[in-house]
Parts: sequence; C-alpha cells; structure tokens
Amino acid sequence: MSASRSSRPAVRRVVSLVPSLTEAVAVTEPGLLVGATDWCEHPAELDVARVGGTKNPDTARIVGLAPDLVIANEEENRAPDLAVLRAAGIEVLVTEVRTLPQAFTELERVLLRGCGLPRPAWLDEAREAWREVRADGPPLRAVVPVWRRPWMVLGRDTFAGDVLARLGVANIHAAHAERYPRIPLDELNACGAELVVLPDEPYRFTRDDGPESFPGLPSALVSGRHLTWYGPSLAQAPRVLAAALRAAGR
Repeated sequence: MSASRSSRPAVRRVVSLVPSLTEAVAVTEPGLLVGATDWCEHPAELDVARVGGTKNPDTARIVGLAPDLVIANEEENRAPDLAVLRAAGIEVLVTEVRTLPQAFTELERVLLRGCGLPRPAWLDEAREAWREVRADGPPLRAVVPVWRRPWMVLGRDTFAGDVLARLGVANIHAAHAERYPRIPLDELNACGAELVVLPDEPYRFTRDDGPESFPGLPSALVSGRHLTWYGPSLAQAPRVLAAALRAAGR
C-alpha cells in the first residue's frame, strides 16, 4: 500500500476474501467487516454479506458494498478478480504468508496499517505462544496430505510446513518443485515417512477417512484451522497441534 494512514480517509468498511484474516479483523474490531466469503466461518456469530468463494467471488456484489478496503491473499485469491476490484476504484491489500514470521508481519500490516486498528492483545499472545515452542528430539519425517482423489500433499514453501517444522515435524516433500504436488498413494507410502499428518481442511480427513490409506504409519489428525490459519487461532495452535502429534505417538 502506497498511501500512509495519515494521508487517506479512515477505513470503516472492509471486505475480507481470506477466512483467517476475516477472523482476525472481526475479533479485533467487530463491525468493521461488511462482507466476507462463504468460507469465512469464524467467529461463529459473524453476520456480514456473503460474497461467494475465495476463488470465485461475486465482484459486482463486493463493489456494491462500497468497501474502503478489500483484504486478499496471493495464494487464496485470483489476480483477475482483484484486478476487477481495483478497476472499480477499490483499494485491495494482498498478503503473502508462507512462514510463521511472515504471518505475524502480514497481520500487523493488515490490522495496523491497512485497517488503522490498534494492536490487538491476541497478536502479542500468539507471538509469545510460539516464542516458547521447542521441538523435542530429532525431526520426524512426515507426509502431509491436503486432498485425496487425487492425493495432494504439502510441498515446498508453505505456511503449514513451517508451522510443523517448529513442532518437530519435517515435511518429507518440502523440497518438491511444486507447493502442492499430486503424488500417487503408492509413492506416498514408499517415501520413507515416519508419520502421516492429516488435517481436517481443505479436505476433511477423519479417523475413518485417511489413516487406512497409510497402513503401518502413525496418523496425526490435526485441526486445519490451527495448522493453516493465521489469525487469533495462532495463540492456541502450538498447544492444540502438539497435543494431536503426541496422540499419534510423536
């Protein structure tokens, strides 16, 4: 964003196209959000206009909401949709989050500089929670599926991969050329992993849907919100994820 907070009107109406950032704004300043995607499920009481999905937002509806700012993400949202909004004269803030430190930096940019809000207490609590994280023992090599039919896994340069690394879990496909490669199940089972980490989003892996595909491997069923979201959930993420990993025998 090129304009400084002092040289532009106050931000009073925000549309968020990123579920985790929707929660971050809503928790910090209730009433600031006027629109969010159909996938923005937190906080549970959020009552705003729905503008479609992250990949297929209703740009005409967003323009009609007359937001001062639209919050987006370079991975979750499509550049052509954001270009339509900019062409309509709407300011769009696009985030990039591929590591935990970058998540904190981008949250500050969105909340403090983008929305002009005071620094929320939960952001400092989240920083402190992660500052105390120390992995026990050597890293455990893991395969981390995010979809099936076809099977897709975490590859290089992902936020979730960085989060897991801080908890002592090494993504076995972290050096893959793609960020979310499609890899056949037989290859996943032959890659030398010691653990399979199964989040409940974007694909909803459960105890009865996922572990059976990896016979002989311990399965950690983890909260996708705590693994992949960057917002208030970051404060609880170390505890929640560590408990799931311990339950799998980590």
